[in-house]
Amino acid sequence: MLPHKSSLKMKRRIFLKNSSGLLAAMAAAPILAEAATTNKNMEQENKKQVITHYVLFWLKEGLSTQEIKDFTGFFKELRKVPNIKSLHYGPAAQSTPRDVVDNSFTYNLLVYFNTLEDLETYGTHPIHLQAIERYSKYWTKVVVHDSSLQ
Repeated sequence: MLPHKSSLKMKRRIFLKNSSGLLAAMAAAPILAEAATTNKNMEQENKKQVITHYVLFWLKEGLSTQEIKDFTGFFKELRKVPNIKSLHYGPAAQSTPRDVVDNSFTYNLLVYFNTLEDLETYGTHPIHLQAIERYSKYWTKVVVHDSSLQ
């Protein structure tokens, strides 16, 4: 005996209903997997840090324009140290004086590194040490700030 038409329709509806959920889940799986991977990559990027080495220099009073120009050779020497991501230097900006602004320094140096190990290598590298020995005659005070930025 053949099943009744309404019984077949009911079974077909149940099959389609159950199948559509499965098909939707199968279709969404790659999208959800990609979203999870993207989230994981974003979390890793957010955890990635940049190491900065920020140095303030107070040069000796009475240096000639030529001596100050010669002092900038210090920064050019430092560029030769391996594992530096980027290196920037310059004199204090002549920004508007405010209670929170300290422009008393003469020059500053900002060096970026990928890792703390790169900073440590820089600190003990012969090029760095020789540059300090050669150019320290120009300054009276140096202040260093090392930071790990997110």
